[in-house]
Amino acid sequence: MNEILVLYYSRHGSVAQMARAMAHGVESVSGMTARLRTVPPVSADADERAPAIPDEGPPYAVLDDLRECSGLLLGSPTRFGNMAAPLKHFLDGTSALWLSGVLAGKPAAVFTSTGTLHGGQESTLLSMMLPLLHHGMLLVGLPYTESALSETRSGGTPYGASHHAGVGTRPTPLTREERTLCEALGRRVALTAQRLAR
Repeated sequence: MNEILVLYYSRHGSVAQMARAMAHGVESVSGMTARLRTVPPVSADADERAPAIPDEGPPYAVLDDLRECSGLLLGSPTRFGNMAAPLKHFLDGTSALWLSGVLAGKPAAVFTSTGTLHGGQESTLLSMMLPLLHHGMLLVGLPYTESALSETRSGGTPYGASHHAGVGTRPTPLTREERTLCEALGRRVALTAQRLAR
């Protein structure tokens, strides 16, 4: 298992940009590959179903993606200081993996995007860590040895990578520091997975 799962939900594309940067960081580590997966939206209409295959972008995640990975990068937009419902819905369906302990001891990290600079980046990242801790995963953060963490004027936290997207429905490009931190976090999870496999 030399694959890091980059699992995310993105409504307007900002978290998807971050996921691609994470994947780039993962694949900068020799012998490691990234598996990009997303989750379908949820609806209050119980009869509404998402297509089995998304119209564009990576495939929808299944439990085997988690079972087969050697590490996880988990991303979501911020929703009132918490992860978005589609990602929470997917994680709520991982009880079988929890019972088997298959994720225990694997490294994981989290990332988010917010519409406003103080829109709950850190609380969202912390909320995303909770199910990972229940699964026994080993959390990887961003230390201040990553100089971009001290230089950023937008997203970036020691709890995980973040992006200040601004209010609106069109994704804004990641800043240089945000991209650097996304790639660094992907690289850190990949390196940690390699070290744990020895």
